Amino acid sequence: RPQDGAHGHQARAALIAAAECIKDRVAGFMIDFHQARVNMVDSQLRPNGITDRRIFAAMQTVPRENYVPDAWRNVAYMDEDIPLNSGGRMLMEPMSFGRMLQLANIQPDDHVLVVGTATGYSAAVVALMAAQVTAIESEPSLYQSAKDRLADHANVKIVEAALSNGWMADAPYDCILIEGRIERLPDTLCSQVKDNGRVVASFGDGAAARLSTWTVTGGRVAMRSFHEAMVAPLPGFEAIRPEFVFA
Repeated sequence: RPQDGAHGHQARAALIAAAECIKDRVAGFMIDFHQARVNMVDSQLRPNGITDRRIFAAMQTVPRENYVPDAWRNVAYMDEDIPLNSGGRMLMEPMSFGRMLQLANIQPDDHVLVVGTATGYSAAVVALMAAQVTAIESEPSLYQSAKDRLADHANVKIVEAALSNGWMADAPYDCILIEGRIERLPDTLCSQVKDNGRVVASFGDGAAARLSTWTVTGGRVAMRSFHEAMVAPLPGFEAIRPEFVFA
């Protein structure tokens, strides 16, 4: 996976360029998207430690190709992040997203907050696993895209809001799913989960990032780290670094 910094940006640019080549090569082909979803589950989820059949069912049901730009539809199921706009927002690769869902351990009666839902794919998948989904997005064009795509999902509420603030109006949540990499977890989000609730995100700096969970019990937060997950960062979650003062 590419790292952050100048080398990281170059590596990610090369990755996107390679994906562009794949996209262009398959542009003229007719894709069986149902079979592509089956293949995604069998080749990207099952071999990588994902065992929850509800995840298989949900990701095999939601048409991922409908949540990416038209030019990327034919490669919607490749095992890489897919660019959603020119600002660096990406649709998370299936394997990392599936692993995140497994760590979230979403139950049928849960109310889940999805942070950074982008075009709404994550909210659509979670909506098949939970009772209620509140999904927030900060970029106006992505928010509108998610709102349009999920208009017929009765158990999904799309909100335009700053990602790091969460959405206190519908709190508390059983689970908060942060769709992207963060360098810090704001206390504001931890305060929005129920007792014994959990937060799931990719946490860390660049290639050192790992899928992590935070469980809130009696006001105390316990963090655990799991799989490596070098996914695209979300805006608003950058580490607060000390300012240097020169004498």
